[in-house]
Amino acid sequence: MTSASLHKPHAHAHRRSVALFGGTFDPIHAGHIAVAQAALRRFHLDAVHFIPSSRPPHKTKQALTPFIHRYAMVALACSEHKEFIPSLAEAPPDGTAPHVFYTIDTVRRYRREHPDDHFYFIGGADQFLEIPTWRSYEALLDACDFIIASRPGFRLDALRLVIPPEKLGRTHSNDPNKIVLRKSVVHLLTTVASHVSSTEVRHRLEKHQSIHGLVPGRVEEYILGQALYR
Repeated sequence: MTSASLHKPHAHAHRRSVALFGGTFDPIHAGHIAVAQAALRRFHLDAVHFIPSSRPPHKTKQALTPFIHRYAMVALACSEHKEFIPSLAEAPPDGTAPHVFYTIDTVRRYRREHPDDHFYFIGGADQFLEIPTWRSYEALLDACDFIIASRPGFRLDALRLVIPPEKLGRTHSNDPNKIVLRKSVVHLLTTVASHVSSTEVRHRLEKHQSIHGLVPGRVEEYILGQALYR
């Protein structure tokens, strides 16, 4: 599938449920895949779009592996799952120089190009707790539903604390893992907990230790073949 075809209006008659999974994916690892699979099952998603960021606004000083490598690893990881789509939505405009993209702009782009789809944004619990620092975060809370991957001991009330009171819906859900907002819903995904992190993978590679099982097999082959993180 070409990058252009990823953004063409679809011809499906039913309203598709699509999750946008953004991140640096430096590298993509088994935990990312486990979260996407759990979300796919629980919310009956039609697709999960993995969106490697060219340059995240909150990581402007962090050295990142070139986008082309991070995208290639995402594409390899997605190749084993028909519902997983590698996205170029936040690719550097000129193909090389890092460019800052904001989540609100990416979500709005998807909504413009696929107005009939129902969108979710997948993120981690710690990531969501920082959402008040994101550009136009109140508009983002209105723009799509959220699937928040939990961590052991994490409580839904912590998410509620960073949501402006005026955004909360007038009705409360009986679901202990759901917060109903006026225009969207925040879901806590508690069915998966992974201790794998991209930082751990990079550190193991720097020490010439095995990363077998921490990343998808094809990603491991790519990393070793390209001598990344050495």
